[in-house]
Amino acid sequence: MTKRHVSLPAEATAGVGEFIDYVDERLSSEEDTCRVVQDVLVDLFGDREAYERWEDGESVSPAERVRLQGYDPCNATLESEYYAEKDEDLFQESKYLQWLWRQFDATPMADNVEFALQFRRMLANHLFEECGEGCRFFKGISFTYGHNISVGDNVVVHDDVHLDDRGRLTVGDRVSISDGVHVYSHDHDVVDQTEVRNYHTVIEDDARVTYDAMVSAGSKVGENTVVGARAVVQGDVPAHHVAVGMPAKSVRVKPGWEEVADPLDAGGENRREDRRIEYDLPDNLDVFDEFQRDRTPPNPN
Repeated sequence: MTKRHVSLPAEATAGVGEFIDYVDERLSSEEDTCRVVQDVLVDLFGDREAYERWEDGESVSPAERVRLQGYDPCNATLESEYYAEKDEDLFQESKYLQWLWRQFDATPMADNVEFALQFRRMLANHLFEECGEGCRFFKGISFTYGHNISVGDNVVVHDDVHLDDRGRLTVGDRVSISDGVHVYSHDHDVVDQTEVRNYHTVIEDDARVTYDAMVSAGSKVGENTVVGARAVVQGDVPAHHVAVGMPAKSVRVKPGWEEVADPLDAGGENRREDRRIEYDLPDNLDVFDEFQRDRTPPNPN
């Protein structure tokens, strides 16, 4: 074992616990989430005095006004807000919680690991569809929505990971996702980039996805597997296998699991169409195509 138990001094522990319980209680109440997020961010950034001056109608500079308005997630837009197929009711709540998560990561407190892990774990219980016990979420993690993510017990997600849940993402117990990993649950048509297909992506119990790897939409990373650094998973990785490369291929079975693992030439199948998530778009949708490309193939004649 290469780690030791670390804790904050008693007085700091008490302060952290009191603050996290306070935010948790407000987010669990009937209080407007947008207002809760705004209040918490104003205090975390130490801007209460300026905020109250502004609320009282006193003059503030244009820069101050923009900054103070920015604490309110209702005044913010996220990239995922443009996605037409999302559940609008679920998104409104998750948008506010995402804003709190992201802005918290911009504060100095985000580098206080013991505090930050507890704060993000509390937020995950509100943001994700499911979040198990003992999870650890490090700095710079991003989501599409958050509400289409289910995470098991004792999961570790390291710095700068992107968890795309435009489709659906399920992460099992004791999974480790290393720095810089991207896990996707949607893809685009090769010809028409505006056509989006959503999938259910699965990372099973005890899997480890290592540094800078990518798991493509609709893939399944099997139980107790290792996905090597910078590997690109484009199909199913069988349980107990070690997969590396672009695209990722099984190169060995983890020592000790040979009797229960599929042979090395098994797996790699792309079963993502079995995990396709269909959706309907509103009839009155105002279609927005930012590319405006001509998708007509050239006439060889």
